[in-house]
Amino acid sequence: MKDFDSIQALIADIGKRAKAASSVLASASAERKHAALIGAAEAVWKTRDAIIEANKLDLEYGRDKGLSDAMMDRLMLDEARIQGIVDGLRAVAEQADPVGEELAQWDMPSGLNIRRVRTPLGVIGVIYESRPNVTADAGALCLKSGNAVILRGGSESFHSSSAIHAAMVDGAVKAGLPADCIQLVPTRDRTAVQEMLTMTNTIDVIVPRGGKGLVGLVQREARVPVFAHLEGIVHIYIDASADPVKTLDVVLNAKTRRTGICGSAECLLIHKDAVDTIGQGVVKALIDAGVEVRAEGALASIAGTHKANADDFGHEFLDMIIAAKVVDDVDGAIAHIRQYGSNHTDCIMTEDDASAAKFFAELDSAILMRNASTQFADGGEFGMGAEIGIATGKMHARGPVGAAQLTSFKYLVVGDGTTRA
Repeated sequence: MKDFDSIQALIADIGKRAKAASSVLASASAERKHAALIGAAEAVWKTRDAIIEANKLDLEYGRDKGLSDAMMDRLMLDEARIQGIVDGLRAVAEQADPVGEELAQWDMPSGLNIRRVRTPLGVIGVIYESRPNVTADAGALCLKSGNAVILRGGSESFHSSSAIHAAMVDGAVKAGLPADCIQLVPTRDRTAVQEMLTMTNTIDVIVPRGGKGLVGLVQREARVPVFAHLEGIVHIYIDASADPVKTLDVVLNAKTRRTGICGSAECLLIHKDAVDTIGQGVVKALIDAGVEVRAEGALASIAGTHKANADDFGHEFLDMIIAAKVVDDVDGAIAHIRQYGSNHTDCIMTEDDASAAKFFAELDSAILMRNASTQFADGGEFGMGAEIGIATGKMHARGPVGAAQLTSFKYLVVGDGTTRA
């Protein structure tokens, strides 16, 4: 990387090169993109020891910075997690290429044949914290969908992201694609983020992945369109007809499997008729598993609970803490989620089809689940190979954003000397 007089000049150059690379990548064959991703997977695995060594520097930096246990967990890489990165790259490689996919076709009385087909967005900027695996996930999904990407990792994941990025570029270049199709901003300077948010001539979409502070900043200050969710305030509602065994398994998994991810359950709503049966069992099981249950109403009388305060509802703990409350029925649960939710992921535990249908119809979360752990709120688990993030806005990309969601569409119109009267 050549020297620049300022961060502004550096980012402008990165944007210019990304724009040029996006033109090449947009018409790259499916076979070439597949080869690039398989090559990247092989390079990540081949350099895993170097990636783990780089990650040690980041973990030391994170400890000195005073990162929470949840954030340190997001930051940490070991061989098993690197295997997960490799598996994710291979999974994205094997996905159907979305570029050029025909979404619709029709003939008009005028004689025109019209097709609507998928086309890349162009250049995608990804700004993220802690999780170095986002370097691979975002790079892979953007490449698969024919988009160039500018990655700006968090200061705490600087070394890990740099090592993974090098492997990604290695795979792209060996497949005959430009190195500039996947770029990593080579500085911790926060000015780089501010610059990316206003690059309307070169960046087509910004995707922030991180805490409320980062996402809020991006949503407030970006002049570029944004795919994002601010928080993952995830609810599980236990209906009166819920199956006790299914409910116990799902709630424990949703809360305790990994507390630091956005699909982790943060609030438990229990039907008043289930409090003394399923409710008691689930709350006690959570406590036994080491979860601090902040309870309201009748649930507060259960031994080992802590009394909830108003701030506990609508709060993303990202820790072994969950808020719990009694509601009258499914309508009460829906009302609570509308007030306190973040339109990310919400779940109903029920054997009653009518209750489930009402829950699905009257809530507008990006992901709604029935009798399944909210930890499945993940692009890989949705069959997308990986995800660049989860979007809760009203744009075309909602829920896990995979390769297909990183495309727009264009119309291909064919006539035969056709003129308009």
